[in-house]
Formats: sequence, structure tokens, C-alpha cells
Amino acid sequence: MPPEEPLRSVRLDDDAGALVLIDQTLLPSETVLLRLSSPEEIREAIYSLRVRGAPAIGIAAAYGSYLAIRESSARDWDELAREFRAAKELLASARPTAVNLSWALERMEGRLESLRGRPCGEVKSALRAEAEAIRSEDEAACRAIGENGLSLLRPGWGVLTHCNAGWLATSRYGTALAPLYMGQERGYGFRVFADETRPLLQGARLTAWELDQAGIDVTLICDNMASTVMRRGMVQAVLVGCDRVAADGDTANKIGTSGLAVLARHHGIPFYVLGPVSTIDLSCPTGAEIPVEERPAEEVTERWYARRMAPAQVKVFNPAFDVTDASLITAIVTERGIARPPYGESLRRMAGP
Repeated sequence: MPPEEPLRSVRLDDDAGALVLIDQTLLPSETVLLRLSSPEEIREAIYSLRVRGAPAIGIAAAYGSYLAIRESSARDWDELAREFRAAKELLASARPTAVNLSWALERMEGRLESLRGRPCGEVKSALRAEAEAIRSEDEAACRAIGENGLSLLRPGWGVLTHCNAGWLATSRYGTALAPLYMGQERGYGFRVFADETRPLLQGARLTAWELDQAGIDVTLICDNMASTVMRRGMVQAVLVGCDRVAADGDTANKIGTSGLAVLARHHGIPFYVLGPVSTIDLSCPTGAEIPVEERPAEEVTERWYARRMAPAQVKVFNPAFDVTDASLITAIVTERGIARPPYGESLRRMAGP
């Protein structure tokens, strides 16, 4: 199972006034805990993928917005609010695709607004409590997602996953990997195939490491091997996470996800998207409106190589995410249940008050 403290992906050390997170860029060779205090440091950690995964990003931003005003000498609510909003704007600019980032910051600002005119000490305490609530609610949601997802699987199945949607990407348990942890507890004996997930290798570095640490049967494959394991009957389900779900069910996730959905449809394999309700963006009509982050070319040409592995002047296209059409998704699993087509109806019911 996922580890206890201090090896959570992200947590608050309020006594020290620091956000504590695992530097995921150094895994699996090193496990280094970072202690960050300023909004600038936390923004850099989010942008540089030291902390990653939609829920974990949201939690980090919530803590970051609290830490930004924790030591403030503001004399009244208006002054404190100006400091908070400056930090919020900075943190929100780190990554555009994962809706949890803006969702968590908007929720923190909503709490701030609810205390308009109150003493600064009271506001600070309330914002800390709100950030802690975001983290604890995510942990409970991930466990519920795991239980709901497990209901779709059978003992002994081969499961393919992409990128990393385990405890490293959330407060605990994960989203797409949560059913695998629940199944491991109950003797389901899953065989997991983890895509390496080019170009940043989150599957190779993070998912394979997570599952191996938990004693789950995991086999690492190159991204372009997915069709082969499907064709050979080695995979009975595909589980992926999500960074944003549009109102019609189109889903943004790590680049390469949409291709897996096409392969799964061809081979008659169910394709499940797992994530908290907070990733459902009903204000975004379709996947066409989801902003897709583009990352630096160096991630493709040289990040993991001893020397550059592409011509010096070659152009590089490096989108961090792609959008999977709702028609290719068998079901979307959340903490509130399992949404099925037509998603325009089921998601609106699920994401309502």
C-alpha cells in the first residue's frame, strides 16, 4: 500500500512554515524531500514537475497560497487579500491543463472572500484549515475511486496504465492506480503493464517504482508496445487518470492516452478514466476548449540522454497532453460513482452540488 508519513507526495509542515514534497524528478534513483516556503519556489516545483499529478498540484497550490500569507504583516483584510491574490496569480500560471490547480486556488479565494473584513489571524487560520480540507478530501476521494474502479475489474486480469496516477500524483492511493492497491490488499493478483510514457518517463520512473514497492506484479513496456500486449490477450482493461474532463466527456490526460483509447477500442478492451469530481470542468463544453500545455524541446531531444539524440536544429513538437474523445471512453470513475455515456448527462448529475 502507499506509504505513511513522511513519504506522502505533498504535505504541510506548519511548524516550519514549509510545503514538504518528494522531488519526483529524481525518482527512482533518489528519494529527496524538498521543503519550500515561497510562492516562487512552489510555482517552480509545479512547473518543473517536482510535484505533478492533477490532485497533488491542486493540494500544493492550496498550501502554497496559505504559506504566501502565513507570515504576512498585513494590517487588515484588504491588504492580506492583495498579497493572497498576487500569490494565487503566480501559482495559477504554472501549468494550464490540470483543472485542479485553478480549482483549488479558486476554492481558497472563496474561503478568503467568506471572511471579508475579519481579523488577519482568523483569515490565516481559516485558509490553513481549507488547504488541509482539500488534502484530506482528496485522500477520501481516492479511496472511493479505488473501490468504484475495483468493481469493474476481475481477479487475475491484466491491466494497462499510462503515465503515473498513483499516490505520487495525489494525497494518497492515487486515481487510476487506486483499484490496483485495493486489489492487492484483497488478493486479486493483477498483472500490470506500465507504459514508459515518453518523453518524461513517468511510467518508467514513477509508476513502475510505486507498484514494485507495493509488491504488485508490474511489467514495464515501451509506449509503442501497447498494441502487441493487447493483441496477445495480455490486457483485459486500461486504466488512466485525467487532468481535465470536459462537459461532454472528452478527457485530457498525458500525451499518448488518446492513442491507447483507439487501440483499446480496436481490440475490444474497456477503457476507463479515473479521477476526482474536481477534474470535471462543466464550464468547458468539449475537449477542443481544453488548453494543452507545450513543454520545452529539450525534454524530447536530450533530457534523459548522455548526449543529444536529435539534430541540433530539428524542430520539436512537445505537447504534454492529448484529448481522448468521449466516444472511446467506456466509463469515467469518480468518488461519487461511475459515469457512463451519454456523458453530457451523467457528468452533469455527478458533478452537481
